[in-house]
Amino acid sequence: MRWFFASILIALCAMSPRDATAAELIMVRQIGCYWCILWDEEIGIAYPKSEEGHFAPLRQIDIRGPLPSYITKPVTITPTFLLVENDKEVGRMIGYPGKNFFWELLAEMLQKSTFTRKETP
Repeated sequence: MRWFFASILIALCAMSPRDATAAELIMVRQIGCYWCILWDEEIGIAYPKSEEGHFAPLRQIDIRGPLPSYITKPVTITPTFLLVENDKEVGRMIGYPGKNFFWELLAEMLQKSTFTRKETP
């Protein structure tokens, strides 16, 4: 049943329009991918609420579907996370390293973008 909802979510995310100059985090996944499901459970709920998620909203694409034309290197492992800004790939994370390392590796990718963290008073 999980795969059914995951496939609907992937389809809806792929159809959502975005600003051409915006950043986004593309998650390439496939149905039945254990690491994708684990990411959903550990990060998926928190990501859209995070500063990173506001800067680069998540778009999920099935590995069998077409990638955006500006992604020039193939994706062969799921999940693969592609940080895109202004229709250019800025960074790539292959696989899901777990909830602790995910945020650290994402921060490294975001350093290559225009992302700036809001300062807390």
